[in-house]
Amino acid sequence: MVHSFLLVGQSNMAGRGFLKDVDIIYDEHIKMLRNGRWQTMVEPVNFDRPNAGIGLSASFAAAWRIKNESEEIGLIPCADGGTSLDDWATDGMLFQHAIAQAKLAQKSSKLEAVLWHQGENDANATSAHLYHEKFSLIVQAFRTELNEPNLPVIIGGLGDFLDKGPYAQHFSAYPVVNDALLNFAKTIPNCYFVTASGLTSNPDYIHIDAASLRKFGVRYFEAFDKRQHILKPLVEEDQTIEKIYQRELTNSEKIGLLNVKFFSGALSEHDYKAELVKLM
Repeated sequence: MVHSFLLVGQSNMAGRGFLKDVDIIYDEHIKMLRNGRWQTMVEPVNFDRPNAGIGLSASFAAAWRIKNESEEIGLIPCADGGTSLDDWATDGMLFQHAIAQAKLAQKSSKLEAVLWHQGENDANATSAHLYHEKFSLIVQAFRTELNEPNLPVIIGGLGDFLDKGPYAQHFSAYPVVNDALLNFAKTIPNCYFVTASGLTSNPDYIHIDAASLRKFGVRYFEAFDKRQHILKPLVEEDQTIEKIYQRELTNSEKIGLLNVKFFSGALSEHDYKAELVKLM
């Protein structure tokens, strides 16, 4: 059985990490929902924009696989960059699309949790103080619509770098949103907060960079696995990421990864054929 996870929120859930900055995660037991089918995961998982890249979901799934060696995990990508809580209102298209995709996934998988990261768009003086109230309605609706009243929701905090870049004035209330996210997780059953403390950004000081998103995904998994808040960086998160990268691939996975590299233009035809011969 596939164990599935719904990815929702805005761009830091979709992922804007640069693809070239980190090693590839490739595992035939990690699936993503595309065209209604479970397909082997490749990044970008959540292709919401042309600049989609590395997200946190791949390392989340890979960390899950360390604990579940014989099981399959499925990612349901529904995050959309630049969106506010109002865009995620329960009568809106984003919410309805996520529900439709999750229900489709439920036909062939067990929905295990919602992974949520959103808040930058609401980190202003007008919207931040309304975050808890609006988010409560969304979480309640996810659980009701999906007929999962105890569905875990893993909630990531906003990056500490938001007040340092050229767009800092747009995120002046990000600490208020972080407090709302943490307080929500502490007061609503089966919700768990994951700190973004220590994570670094792309040059825009908005989007978490690829290496930090790998760490963030491991933290999300720890919160899900232990059913607890993650309030500081994990001591062994770097070692977990290294273990993910060092996993021995099956021959089938080596061929699959070779195809990914060739058809993405990262490998010449000569090198592709030479490597393929070794694997056949």
